[in-house]
Amino acid sequence: MTAPLLSLTWTDHVTGRRGFLVVDRLVRGVASGGLRMREGCTLDEVTGLARGMTMKEALHFDPRSRYVPLGGAKGGIDCDPRDPGAYDLLVRYLRAMRPYIESFWTTGEDLGLSQDLVDRAAAEAGLVSSIQAVYPLLDDEAAARRRLADAFAVEVDGIGLDELVGGCGVAESLLTALDRAGVPYAGTRVAVQGLGTMGGATARFLARAGLTVVAVADVKGTIADPAGLDVEALLAARDAYGTVDRAALRPGVRELGGDEWLSADVDVLVPAAVSYAIDTANQDRITARWIVEAANMPVLPKAEELLRARGITVLPDVVVNSGTNAWWWWTLFGDIGADADEAFAHTRRSMRALVEHVLARAEADGTTPRAAAHAVGADRIARLAERFDCHR
Repeated sequence: MTAPLLSLTWTDHVTGRRGFLVVDRLVRGVASGGLRMREGCTLDEVTGLARGMTMKEALHFDPRSRYVPLGGAKGGIDCDPRDPGAYDLLVRYLRAMRPYIESFWTTGEDLGLSQDLVDRAAAEAGLVSSIQAVYPLLDDEAAARRRLADAFAVEVDGIGLDELVGGCGVAESLLTALDRAGVPYAGTRVAVQGLGTMGGATARFLARAGLTVVAVADVKGTIADPAGLDVEALLAARDAYGTVDRAALRPGVRELGGDEWLSADVDVLVPAAVSYAIDTANQDRITARWIVEAANMPVLPKAEELLRARGITVLPDVVVNSGTNAWWWWTLFGDIGADADEAFAHTRRSMRALVEHVLARAEADGTTPRAAAHAVGADRIARLAERFDCHR
Protein backbone atom coordinates (compact mmCIF):
# COMPACT_ATOMS: atom_id res chain seq x y z
CA MET A 1 0.00 0.00 0.00
CA THR A 2 1.38 3.41 -1.03
CA ALA A 3 2.58 5.62 1.81
CA PRO A 4 0.75 8.94 2.33
CA LEU A 5 2.23 12.16 1.03
CA LEU A 6 2.57 13.60 4.56
CA SER A 7 2.25 12.04 8.01
CA LEU A 8 3.03 13.85 11.25
CA THR A 9 2.50 13.53 14.97
CA TRP A 10 2.22 16.57 17.24
CA THR A 11 2.65 16.52 21.02
CA ASP A 12 0.89 19.20 23.06
CA HIS A 13 3.39 20.96 25.31
CA VAL A 14 0.74 21.58 28.01
CA THR A 15 -0.94 18.19 28.40
CA GLY A 16 1.36 15.79 26.57
CA ARG A 17 -1.59 14.64 24.46
CA ARG A 18 -0.95 13.85 20.83
CA GLY A 19 -2.50 15.04 17.61
CA PHE A 20 -2.03 13.81 14.06
CA LEU A 21 -2.24 15.00 10.47
CA VAL A 22 -2.08 12.73 7.45
CA VAL A 23 -2.29 14.01 3.88
CA ASP A 24 -2.86 11.07 1.56
CA ARG A 25 -2.94 12.97 -1.76
CA LEU A 26 -3.14 16.47 -3.18
CA VAL A 27 -5.24 17.40 -6.20
CA ARG A 28 -4.63 20.90 -7.59
CA GLY A 29 -2.48 21.42 -4.50
CA VAL A 30 -5.27 20.85 -1.95
CA ALA A 31 -6.56 17.99 0.23
CA SER A 32 -9.84 17.68 2.12
CA GLY A 33 -10.63 15.86 5.35
CA GLY A 34 -12.17 16.55 8.73
CA LEU A 35 -10.67 16.72 12.19
CA ARG A 36 -11.81 14.22 14.80
CA MET A 37 -11.30 14.29 18.56
CA ARG A 38 -11.66 11.12 20.59
CA GLU A 39 -9.89 9.37 23.42
CA GLY A 40 -7.57 6.76 21.92
CA CYS A 41 -7.25 8.28 18.46
CA THR A 42 -4.13 6.92 16.73
CA LEU A 43 -1.91 7.72 13.76
CA ASP A 44 -2.94 4.45 12.07
CA GLU A 45 -6.59 5.43 12.42
CA VAL A 46 -6.00 8.87 10.90
CA THR A 47 -3.95 7.32 8.08
CA GLY A 48 -6.81 5.01 7.16
CA LEU A 49 -9.29 7.88 7.30
CA ALA A 50 -7.10 10.04 5.05
CA ARG A 51 -6.89 7.24 2.49
CA GLY A 52 -10.66 6.91 2.65
CA MET A 53 -11.04 10.65 2.03
CA THR A 54 -9.05 10.37 -1.20
CA MET A 55 -11.55 7.74 -2.34
CA LYS A 56 -14.62 9.71 -1.15
CA GLU A 57 -13.48 12.77 -3.05
CA ALA A 58 -12.70 10.88 -6.26
CA LEU A 59 -15.99 8.95 -6.25
CA HIS A 60 -17.84 12.24 -6.76
CA PHE A 61 -15.82 13.29 -9.80
CA ASP A 62 -18.19 14.54 -12.49
CA PRO A 63 -16.57 16.39 -15.43
CA ARG A 64 -19.81 18.38 -15.84
CA SER A 65 -19.58 19.85 -12.32
CA ARG A 66 -17.85 23.01 -11.15
CA TYR A 67 -16.60 21.02 -8.16
CA VAL A 68 -13.41 19.15 -8.96
CA PRO A 69 -12.62 16.61 -6.20
CA LEU A 70 -9.68 17.41 -3.96
CA GLY A 71 -7.12 15.05 -2.47
CA GLY A 72 -7.69 13.24 0.82
CA ALA A 73 -6.44 14.13 4.31
CA LYS A 74 -7.46 13.75 7.96
CA GLY A 75 -6.62 15.16 11.34
CA GLY A 76 -7.03 13.60 14.76
CA ILE A 77 -6.57 14.51 18.42
CA ASP A 78 -6.28 11.91 21.18
CA CYS A 79 -8.64 13.45 23.74
CA ASP A 80 -12.19 13.02 24.96
CA PRO A 81 -14.11 16.02 23.55
CA ARG A 82 -15.91 16.26 26.91
CA ASP A 83 -12.62 16.84 28.74
CA PRO A 84 -12.59 20.33 30.37
CA GLY A 85 -9.36 21.13 28.58
CA ALA A 86 -10.46 19.85 25.16
CA TYR A 87 -11.23 23.23 23.61
CA ASP A 88 -7.91 24.80 24.60
CA LEU A 89 -6.16 21.69 23.27
CA LEU A 90 -8.05 22.08 19.98
CA VAL A 91 -6.90 25.70 19.68
CA ARG A 92 -3.27 24.73 20.30
CA TYR A 93 -3.51 21.92 17.74
CA LEU A 94 -4.95 24.24 15.09
CA ARG A 95 -2.32 26.85 15.86
CA ALA A 96 0.38 24.22 15.30
CA MET A 97 -1.30 23.06 12.07
CA ARG A 98 -1.87 26.59 10.82
CA PRO A 99 0.80 26.47 8.06
CA TYR A 100 -0.78 23.33 6.60
CA ILE A 101 -4.35 24.66 6.82
CA GLU A 102 -3.30 27.91 5.19
CA SER A 103 -1.46 26.07 2.41
CA PHE A 104 -3.17 22.80 1.48
CA TRP A 105 -5.36 21.10 4.14
CA THR A 106 -9.06 22.00 4.25
CA THR A 107 -10.73 20.62 7.36
CA GLY A 108 -13.95 20.72 9.37
CA GLU A 109 -16.11 18.81 11.80
CA ASP A 110 -15.80 15.09 12.41
CA LEU A 111 -16.35 12.71 15.30
CA GLY A 112 -16.38 14.64 18.59
CA LEU A 113 -16.30 18.11 17.05
CA SER A 114 -19.00 20.35 15.61
CA GLN A 115 -18.34 22.82 12.81
CA ASP A 116 -19.22 25.73 15.09
CA LEU A 117 -16.53 24.62 17.54
CA VAL A 118 -13.94 24.12 14.79
CA ASP A 119 -14.73 27.58 13.36
CA ARG A 120 -14.44 29.25 16.76
CA ALA A 121 -11.15 27.52 17.58
CA ALA A 122 -9.77 28.24 14.09
CA ALA A 123 -10.44 31.96 14.53
CA GLU A 124 -8.72 31.89 17.92
CA ALA A 125 -5.75 30.12 16.34
CA GLY A 126 -5.39 32.97 13.85
CA LEU A 127 -6.88 31.26 10.79
CA VAL A 128 -9.13 32.97 8.27
CA SER A 129 -11.10 29.74 7.88
CA SER A 130 -10.60 26.01 8.31
CA ILE A 131 -11.03 25.65 4.52
CA GLN A 132 -9.03 28.68 3.36
CA ALA A 133 -6.59 26.54 1.34
CA VAL A 134 -9.30 25.97 -1.27
CA TYR A 135 -10.06 29.67 -1.78
CA PRO A 136 -7.48 30.18 -4.58
CA LEU A 137 -9.36 27.55 -6.63
CA LEU A 138 -12.62 29.54 -6.57
CA ASP A 139 -13.77 31.75 -9.43
CA ASP A 140 -15.41 34.25 -7.05
CA GLU A 141 -14.18 33.75 -3.49
CA ALA A 142 -16.48 36.32 -1.88
CA ALA A 143 -19.63 34.91 -3.51
CA ALA A 144 -18.60 31.32 -2.73
CA ARG A 145 -17.92 32.06 0.93
CA ARG A 146 -21.21 33.91 1.23
CA ARG A 147 -23.07 31.01 -0.37
CA LEU A 148 -21.56 28.45 2.02
CA ALA A 149 -22.22 30.67 5.06
CA ASP A 150 -25.84 31.07 3.95
CA ALA A 151 -26.15 27.29 3.56
CA PHE A 152 -24.81 26.69 7.06
CA ALA A 153 -27.45 29.08 8.40
CA VAL A 154 -30.30 27.02 6.91
CA GLU A 155 -32.32 24.89 9.34
CA VAL A 156 -34.97 22.28 8.59
CA ASP A 157 -37.30 21.41 11.46
CA GLY A 158 -34.77 22.70 13.97
CA ILE A 159 -31.71 20.87 12.59
CA GLY A 160 -29.00 22.51 10.48
CA LEU A 161 -28.76 21.68 6.80
CA ASP A 162 -25.05 20.86 7.23
CA GLU A 163 -26.05 18.11 9.67
CA LEU A 164 -28.90 16.76 7.57
CA VAL A 165 -27.25 16.33 4.17
CA GLY A 166 -24.94 13.57 5.40
CA GLY A 167 -27.84 11.58 6.80
CA CYS A 168 -29.77 12.18 3.58
CA GLY A 169 -26.89 10.59 1.67
CA VAL A 170 -26.67 7.59 4.01
CA ALA A 171 -30.41 7.02 3.86
CA GLU A 172 -30.50 7.30 0.07
CA SER A 173 -27.70 4.74 -0.17
CA LEU A 174 -29.72 2.22 1.80
CA LEU A 175 -32.94 3.02 -0.08
CA THR A 176 -31.12 2.39 -3.36
CA ALA A 177 -29.96 -1.01 -2.11
CA LEU A 178 -33.48 -1.87 -0.94
CA ASP A 179 -34.91 -0.87 -4.32
CA ARG A 180 -32.40 -3.06 -6.16
CA ALA A 181 -33.31 -5.99 -3.89
CA GLY A 182 -37.06 -5.38 -4.29
CA VAL A 183 -37.52 -4.87 -0.54
CA PRO A 184 -40.34 -2.51 0.49
CA TYR A 185 -39.52 0.29 2.92
CA ALA A 186 -42.54 -0.41 5.10
CA GLY A 187 -41.71 -3.23 7.48
CA THR A 188 -37.94 -2.81 7.13
CA ARG A 189 -36.50 -2.56 10.63
CA VAL A 190 -33.39 -0.56 11.52
CA ALA A 191 -31.00 -0.19 14.47
CA VAL A 192 -28.70 2.84 14.64
CA GLN A 193 -25.53 3.14 16.71
CA GLY A 194 -25.05 6.80 17.52
CA LEU A 195 -27.55 9.65 17.43
CA GLY A 196 -25.10 12.43 16.75
CA THR A 197 -24.75 14.42 13.55
CA MET A 198 -24.74 11.51 11.11
CA GLY A 199 -26.76 8.95 13.04
CA GLY A 200 -29.53 11.34 14.01
CA ALA A 201 -30.01 12.68 10.49
CA THR A 202 -29.93 9.17 9.02
CA ALA A 203 -32.56 7.97 11.49
CA ARG A 204 -34.79 10.93 10.59
CA PHE A 205 -34.62 10.32 6.82
CA LEU A 206 -35.15 6.57 7.17
CA ALA A 207 -38.15 7.03 9.46
CA ARG A 208 -39.65 9.58 7.09
CA ALA A 209 -39.15 7.17 4.20
CA GLY A 210 -41.31 4.63 6.02
CA LEU A 211 -38.71 2.37 7.65
CA THR A 212 -39.07 1.50 11.34
CA VAL A 213 -36.22 2.46 13.68
CA VAL A 214 -36.49 0.00 16.58
CA ALA A 215 -33.18 0.57 18.39
CA VAL A 216 -30.79 3.47 18.94
CA ALA A 217 -27.52 3.33 20.90
CA ASP A 218 -25.67 6.19 22.58
CA VAL A 219 -22.96 6.36 25.24
CA LYS A 220 -25.47 5.45 27.97
CA GLY A 221 -26.74 2.28 26.29
CA THR A 222 -29.32 1.07 23.79
CA ILE A 223 -32.88 2.39 23.62
CA ALA A 224 -35.30 -0.06 22.03
CA ASP A 225 -38.95 -0.50 21.13
CA PRO A 226 -39.95 -3.36 18.79
CA ALA A 227 -43.01 -1.34 17.75
CA GLY A 228 -40.76 1.50 16.58
CA LEU A 229 -39.14 4.48 18.29
CA ASP A 230 -40.33 8.06 17.96
CA VAL A 231 -37.24 9.38 16.15
CA GLU A 232 -38.31 13.02 16.28
CA ALA A 233 -38.82 12.84 20.06
CA LEU A 234 -35.37 11.28 20.50
CA LEU A 235 -33.75 13.98 18.38
CA ALA A 236 -35.44 16.65 20.47
CA ALA A 237 -34.20 14.99 23.68
CA ARG A 238 -30.51 14.57 22.74
CA ASP A 239 -27.63 16.78 23.82
CA ALA A 240 -24.80 18.17 21.67
CA TYR A 241 -23.00 14.81 21.81
CA GLY A 242 -26.01 12.76 20.72
CA THR A 243 -26.88 11.46 24.20
CA VAL A 244 -30.62 11.06 24.78
CA ASP A 245 -32.23 12.28 28.01
CA ARG A 246 -33.79 9.12 29.44
CA ALA A 247 -36.39 11.17 31.30
CA ALA A 248 -37.94 12.00 27.92
CA LEU A 249 -38.53 8.37 26.91
CA ARG A 250 -42.14 7.34 26.49
CA PRO A 251 -43.60 4.39 28.44
CA GLY A 252 -42.75 1.02 26.95
CA VAL A 253 -39.33 2.00 25.62
CA ARG A 254 -36.67 -0.36 26.97
CA GLU A 255 -33.17 0.55 28.10
CA LEU A 256 -30.61 -2.13 27.24
CA GLY A 257 -26.84 -2.56 27.31
CA GLY A 258 -24.60 -0.46 25.13
CA ASP A 259 -23.84 -3.20 22.60
CA GLU A 260 -27.36 -4.63 22.34
CA TRP A 261 -27.93 -2.75 19.07
CA LEU A 262 -25.66 -5.31 17.42
CA SER A 263 -28.02 -8.22 18.04
CA ALA A 264 -31.27 -6.33 17.52
CA ASP A 265 -33.91 -8.14 15.45
CA VAL A 266 -33.57 -5.87 12.42
CA ASP A 267 -32.95 -5.93 8.70
CA VAL A 268 -30.45 -3.07 8.75
CA LEU A 269 -27.69 -1.97 11.11
CA VAL A 270 -26.36 1.58 10.82
CA PRO A 271 -23.11 2.04 12.79
CA ALA A 272 -22.90 5.83 12.92
CA ALA A 273 -20.56 6.49 15.83
CA VAL A 274 -17.01 5.18 16.28
CA SER A 275 -14.53 3.34 14.10
CA TYR A 276 -13.88 -0.38 14.65
CA ALA A 277 -17.29 -1.04 16.24
CA ILE A 278 -17.75 -4.42 14.53
CA ASP A 279 -14.93 -6.95 14.82
CA THR A 280 -14.40 -10.68 14.60
CA ALA A 281 -15.45 -11.14 18.23
CA ASN A 282 -18.91 -9.56 17.92
CA GLN A 283 -19.86 -9.96 14.26
CA ASP A 284 -21.52 -13.32 14.94
CA ARG A 285 -24.20 -11.54 16.99
CA ILE A 286 -25.45 -9.72 13.90
CA THR A 287 -28.50 -11.08 12.09
CA ALA A 288 -29.27 -8.04 9.95
CA ARG A 289 -29.14 -8.38 6.16
CA TRP A 290 -27.39 -5.07 5.56
CA ILE A 291 -24.83 -2.99 7.44
CA VAL A 292 -24.69 0.64 6.33
CA GLU A 293 -21.44 2.34 7.36
CA ALA A 294 -22.51 5.85 8.34
CA ALA A 295 -19.39 6.09 10.54
CA ASN A 296 -15.85 5.90 9.19
CA MET A 297 -14.30 2.41 9.27
CA PRO A 298 -16.81 0.83 11.71
CA VAL A 299 -16.40 -2.73 10.34
CA LEU A 300 -12.97 -4.32 10.51
CA PRO A 301 -11.84 -6.11 7.30
CA LYS A 302 -11.71 -9.62 8.78
CA ALA A 303 -15.15 -9.13 10.31
CA GLU A 304 -16.48 -8.08 6.92
CA GLU A 305 -15.15 -11.31 5.41
CA LEU A 306 -17.03 -13.33 8.02
CA LEU A 307 -20.18 -11.26 7.53
CA ARG A 308 -20.06 -11.79 3.77
CA ALA A 309 -19.75 -15.54 4.28
CA ARG A 310 -23.02 -15.36 6.25
CA GLY A 311 -24.78 -13.44 3.48
CA ILE A 312 -24.61 -10.01 5.14
CA THR A 313 -23.84 -7.08 2.85
CA VAL A 314 -21.79 -4.11 4.02
CA LEU A 315 -22.45 -0.82 2.22
CA PRO A 316 -19.05 0.89 2.64
CA ASP A 317 -18.31 4.20 4.31
CA VAL A 318 -16.37 5.62 1.37
CA VAL A 319 -19.64 5.67 -0.54
CA VAL A 320 -22.55 6.03 1.86
CA ASN A 321 -21.22 8.74 4.20
CA SER A 322 -19.57 10.83 1.47
CA GLY A 323 -22.55 13.17 1.06
CA THR A 324 -21.55 15.69 3.73
CA ASN A 325 -18.11 16.28 2.25
CA ALA A 326 -19.50 16.53 -1.28
CA TRP A 327 -22.23 18.98 -0.17
CA TRP A 328 -19.62 21.39 1.18
CA TRP A 329 -17.91 21.55 -2.20
CA TRP A 330 -21.06 21.45 -4.35
CA THR A 331 -22.18 24.53 -2.42
CA LEU A 332 -18.84 26.35 -2.30
CA PHE A 333 -18.06 25.82 -5.99
CA GLY A 334 -21.61 26.76 -7.02
CA ASP A 335 -23.15 23.51 -8.27
CA ILE A 336 -26.01 24.13 -5.83
CA GLY A 337 -27.26 27.11 -3.85
CA ALA A 338 -27.98 27.67 -0.16
CA ASP A 339 -31.35 25.93 -0.31
CA ALA A 340 -32.45 22.79 1.54
CA ASP A 341 -34.68 21.37 -1.18
CA GLU A 342 -31.98 21.83 -3.80
CA ALA A 343 -29.35 20.30 -1.52
CA PHE A 344 -31.46 17.24 -0.72
CA ALA A 345 -32.45 16.73 -4.37
CA HIS A 346 -28.84 16.99 -5.55
CA THR A 347 -27.62 14.70 -2.76
CA ARG A 348 -30.28 12.07 -3.49
CA ARG A 349 -29.63 12.16 -7.23
CA SER A 350 -25.85 11.97 -6.86
CA MET A 351 -25.84 9.32 -4.14
CA ARG A 352 -28.37 7.12 -5.94
CA ALA A 353 -26.35 7.24 -9.16
CA LEU A 354 -23.13 6.44 -7.28
CA VAL A 355 -24.60 3.57 -5.24
CA GLU A 356 -26.31 2.10 -8.33
CA HIS A 357 -22.98 2.17 -10.16
CA VAL A 358 -21.07 0.59 -7.29
CA LEU A 359 -23.64 -2.17 -6.67
CA ALA A 360 -23.87 -2.96 -10.38
CA ARG A 361 -20.06 -3.18 -10.51
CA ALA A 362 -20.03 -5.49 -7.48
CA GLU A 363 -22.63 -7.73 -9.10
CA ALA A 364 -20.79 -7.82 -12.43
CA ASP A 365 -17.41 -8.53 -10.81
CA GLY A 366 -18.78 -10.99 -8.24
CA THR A 367 -17.22 -9.00 -5.43
CA THR A 368 -18.20 -6.88 -2.44
CA PRO A 369 -19.57 -3.33 -2.61
CA ARG A 370 -16.37 -2.14 -0.90
CA ALA A 371 -14.13 -3.74 -3.52
CA ALA A 372 -16.35 -2.35 -6.26
CA ALA A 373 -16.26 1.13 -4.70
CA HIS A 374 -12.46 1.04 -4.65
CA ALA A 375 -12.40 -0.09 -8.29
CA VAL A 376 -14.73 2.73 -9.29
CA GLY A 377 -12.72 5.18 -7.20
CA ALA A 378 -9.44 4.05 -8.76
CA ASP A 379 -10.93 4.63 -12.21
CA ARG A 380 -11.97 8.15 -11.25
CA ILE A 381 -8.64 8.92 -9.58
CA ALA A 382 -6.95 7.95 -12.85
CA ARG A 383 -9.30 10.27 -14.77
CA LEU A 384 -8.54 13.09 -12.34
CA ALA A 385 -4.81 12.52 -12.74
CA GLU A 386 -5.14 12.77 -16.51
CA ARG A 387 -6.70 16.22 -16.27
CA PHE A 388 -5.34 17.81 -13.10
CA ASP A 389 -2.17 18.18 -11.06
CA CYS A 390 -2.12 15.33 -8.52
CA HIS A 391 0.61 14.43 -6.00
CA ARG A 392 1.05 11.51 -3.66
